[in-house]
Amino acid sequence: MNIPFRKLCATLAAASGLLGAGASQAAESAFIIPPPAVDQANDAAPQEKAVIAGGCFWGVQAVFQHVKGVTSAVSGYAGGKENTANYDTVSSGRTGHAEAVEITYDPKQVSYGQLLQIYFSVAHDPTQLNRQGPDSGTQYRSTVFPANDGQRKVAEAYIAQLNQTGVYAKALATTVEPLQGFYPAEGYHQDYLVRHPYSMYIMVNDIPKVENLAKTFPDRYRDKPVLVN
Repeated sequence: MNIPFRKLCATLAAASGLLGAGASQAAESAFIIPPPAVDQANDAAPQEKAVIAGGCFWGVQAVFQHVKGVTSAVSGYAGGKENTANYDTVSSGRTGHAEAVEITYDPKQVSYGQLLQIYFSVAHDPTQLNRQGPDSGTQYRSTVFPANDGQRKVAEAYIAQLNQTGVYAKALATTVEPLQGFYPAEGYHQDYLVRHPYSMYIMVNDIPKVENLAKTFPDRYRDKPVLVN
C-alpha cells in the first residue's frame, strides 16, 4: 500500500526544510544515555512482552526487529478501546490510542530496562510532546504501557533517572499509562520499513533510527530483522 497521504504531506514538508538546511541534518541523532539503575531480573519467564509508543510505529517496530533477544515486534494501537483500534479512526487523535509496538522478548538475552534504553536513545525523541518528527497528535505521544507492576517501577525509575542526567535539552514528555489492551495494526503496517525501504518517509525518518541502533548498541544489534509476515 502506498504511504498514507497525511504522512506524505508531512514528510515532503520536512524534507523540503531539511534540503534547505543541508542534507546532513536529515538523520536523527541518538541520545547517549546510561543504562537503567533499576531493572527486572533476567531469569524470569522464557518470554515477556513490552508495549511502547514513540511516534509512527513503522520506525519503532523496525528498530526493535533488529534487537537481539526480540522474537517479535508488532505494530498496533494501545491506550484506547478495541472498537476504535483502526488506522483511520486513530489518526483523528481523539481515540486515546497511541501508535504502539508490542515487543516479545527473551529476558535471558535482553532485559526490559535494556529495551527501554534503546527506546529512549534511538527509537524516538522522548522530549517531544504529542509528536515525532513530521507527525503530530496524541496518537504519536511518547508512552510506556507496563504489562505489570515490575515494568511500571522500572519505567518510572528510569524516566526519573534520565531527567536527572542532563542528557536531554528538556524534561522527558514520556508518560506511563496502564496497559488496557494492545490491538495489532492492519497488515499493511507490519514490516513497513522492510517492504518500503525507498519510500521518502522511511528514508527520512526511520532508516536513521536503525542505523543509530547499529552504531550506538552494536552488541545489541542484529542485521537480519525478525519479521511479522
